[in-house]
Amino acid sequence: MRVLLVCLLATAAFGCSKQTQPDPAPTETATATDAATPPDIEEVEEPLKFDARLSLREYPFEVRTFPFEAQRQKLEMAYMDVASEKPNGETVVLLHGKNFSGEYWERTAKDLSQMGYRVIIPDQIGFGKSSKPMRFQYSFEALAHNTRALLDSLGIENATVVGHSMGGMLASRFALMYPDFTQRLILVNPIGLEDWQEKVPYQPVDVWYANELQKTPEKVKAYMQASYFDGKWKPEYDALAQLQAEWSQSRDREQVAWASALTYDMIFTQPVVHEFPRITSPTLLIIGTRDRTALGKNLVAPEVKETMGLYENLGKRTRDAIPGAKLVELPGIGHIPQYEAYDDYIAAMRGFLEESSQAAE
Repeated sequence: MRVLLVCLLATAAFGCSKQTQPDPAPTETATATDAATPPDIEEVEEPLKFDARLSLREYPFEVRTFPFEAQRQKLEMAYMDVASEKPNGETVVLLHGKNFSGEYWERTAKDLSQMGYRVIIPDQIGFGKSSKPMRFQYSFEALAHNTRALLDSLGIENATVVGHSMGGMLASRFALMYPDFTQRLILVNPIGLEDWQEKVPYQPVDVWYANELQKTPEKVKAYMQASYFDGKWKPEYDALAQLQAEWSQSRDREQVAWASALTYDMIFTQPVVHEFPRITSPTLLIIGTRDRTALGKNLVAPEVKETMGLYENLGKRTRDAIPGAKLVELPGIGHIPQYEAYDDYIAAMRGFLEESSQAAE
């Protein structure tokens, strides 16, 4: 009876989740003391919010998992599927950036849903609530393939694909691989608008990994403040920094850092910029022109650094490279327009969706 009561109390405290348990951290082992002394709920809950799978961290919408097998292992892709109360029959897929997860699309997803769109928001493998395998050959092709498999499993036949930052590189690769599926392509301050290999020396994965292990909450915020927000900071930016900041102190920090290092290698070695002329989907670029994001700027001479990440030029160059692409520039805005200039950002997206829908009729 006593055992039953303990079980009932545990169930009441933690509830039931549709998500599977997180991938175990490979470097952790339980001790006899750990097993003999169950920790208090307060000691467990906060760390688990930032374990490798964000097990107890709440997302803005219900999180589901798509199980599949790839590279001789079982994996799970977490995703949110946001329905519209007045569906227009179309779907928008939102692809997150390198230092983020799907949850930062909340406001965009709500507005798109109100416009009538079904919104799918995946966490890519290696990110957010999805699996973070210790052995995985990351490529944009693989991530695009996984995303297409998820969409196929949901019965989605075509969609508008939106990508921000690294998600822009993935969205571009997706459009190249699946041109008939991609109704429209929207790139929000994407990275990869230049080939950094032309200026930056190659760094082995081990170097990326060592760099990731040196992260602290203070360093995470300082980087975002300097790189994303021109040295300024507002309370609403705290949520953007929290994920990376807490992971830097997580019990699973080595597992998360390894996944991050592998994806940095993917970003650096797999440019998509040379293939922009092959994109056939109607394309919109939303570019904050103050953005200076570029991989490896700390590895080059100052005079070279000054030539990298110039988005006021990169936006126009990309518009000219992608056939028929449209460009909306947001002067004075940095890498994350959906936080710095939301009204202008969503207006540009809404106008493009409406215009392209009318053209298709």
